[in-house]
Amino acid sequence: MSDKYDVVIIGSGPAGYVAAIRAAQLGLKAACIEKWLDSDGNSRLGGTCLNVGCIPSKALLDSSYKYYEAAAKLDVHGIKIKGAELDVPAMIARKKKIVDQFAGGIATLFKANGVTPLVGTGKVLAGHKVELTGHAGEVSIIDADHIIIASGSVPMEIPPAPIDNELILDSAGALELQEVPGRLGVIGAGVIGLELGSVWNRCGSEVVMLEALEEFLPMMDVLIAKESKKILTKQGLEIRMGARVTHAEIKKGKVEVSFSTADGEHTEVFDKLIVAVGRRPLSENLLAPDSGVTMDERGFIFVNDYCETEAPRIYAVGDVVRGPMLAHKGSEEGVMVAERIAGKHAQLNYDTIPSVIYTHPEIAAVGKTEQQLKAEGVAYKSGMFPFAASGRALAANDAEGMVKMLADAESDRILGCHIVGPSAADLVQQIVIAMEFGASAEDIGLTVFGHPTLSEAVHEAALAVGGHAIHVANRRKRK
Repeated sequence: MSDKYDVVIIGSGPAGYVAAIRAAQLGLKAACIEKWLDSDGNSRLGGTCLNVGCIPSKALLDSSYKYYEAAAKLDVHGIKIKGAELDVPAMIARKKKIVDQFAGGIATLFKANGVTPLVGTGKVLAGHKVELTGHAGEVSIIDADHIIIASGSVPMEIPPAPIDNELILDSAGALELQEVPGRLGVIGAGVIGLELGSVWNRCGSEVVMLEALEEFLPMMDVLIAKESKKILTKQGLEIRMGARVTHAEIKKGKVEVSFSTADGEHTEVFDKLIVAVGRRPLSENLLAPDSGVTMDERGFIFVNDYCETEAPRIYAVGDVVRGPMLAHKGSEEGVMVAERIAGKHAQLNYDTIPSVIYTHPEIAAVGKTEQQLKAEGVAYKSGMFPFAASGRALAANDAEGMVKMLADAESDRILGCHIVGPSAADLVQQIVIAMEFGASAEDIGLTVFGHPTLSEAVHEAALAVGGHAIHVANRRKRK
């Protein structure tokens, strides 16, 4: 291949395709390599997020919750639905249709912006060259002034539970079930495990989650994690902490799982088992030994704050580098790198990247947790507001959870916001914007919020930081 590109991107997930489009918008000749093939053998853009991650899982989360509402939640509104039935194949087909639509959308955006899609597997060679290996084995060499590695991540596997995607499933296999398992085991009670467990629990599965850690959602604020566990347990998820799986064996068409806890050895039998113990960077066979790019023992590529690797003009973004594996984090890194290649002084504020768990209610956070501030010796103040005191939440019969806001004890600058409750993913974004502009809790308190809205819970939590909440008793002395 004789073409030379200003920038070649390896991977077309949220980090890669966004980087490619932004580079092309800035006048750079861009190509994006993707190896993903769909079930029919056709090239598919979008990476994990679009094909077997964010988008399909949210489609199933929404479908399953609508069924759950119809079957068990609407009678309080005076709506009685007798004999609500779930058509799992139709639910899966809807998910596939959405994925197909989005994949086609990225292809359209590439065409509109002049990005060249290349099908195959990319490998970084010395001298700013990329080896492209097609699915038939043909090899070509691409010259690139700049290279962006956005190869993403894949589900982690554990030796005690080898995945066959028939009875023992990874996160992708769990999105393709054609019937509701009577009894479902989930190894891992993190983001992916909770979301997948929620889908099938709403559909009628008896879900048992086995989490090796003793602490539930340790990356979340401890109060929010505690409240989240209480709500999810009430919904029917059986969450067993400190449960370390030692063996999984298929017997008579079921999965027998052995695990140990503080009180001894245990065995459970499930119709299906989902392994959701996290993800690892997809970096095998990605770098030639003389590429100049290095990675750690876990496969993460070393980069600085601007996503520059140790090799000049070679960058890495998204799940394959340090930081949380979040699609939006990778996307913004992709934009930053494309703009820096084009000569702009772009940077990314890693302190204001939100995280979300799409259970119902949603769990969302930005900034520091209370335990982090304590560990760092930062003097802070906090304010909380329960959705049970929100008129809008009560009207919707969706009033579980709370908003918690943390601010600097002296400057009042917002340090973090943590929410479990309805529309938490959208509510926390208000504070992401506020933190980006260096706002104080008082700034939020002085802002007029529409009534009645869920956003008022954020407003009241900000007021509570200074002891001025109106619709809940204040813990702090008013001034």
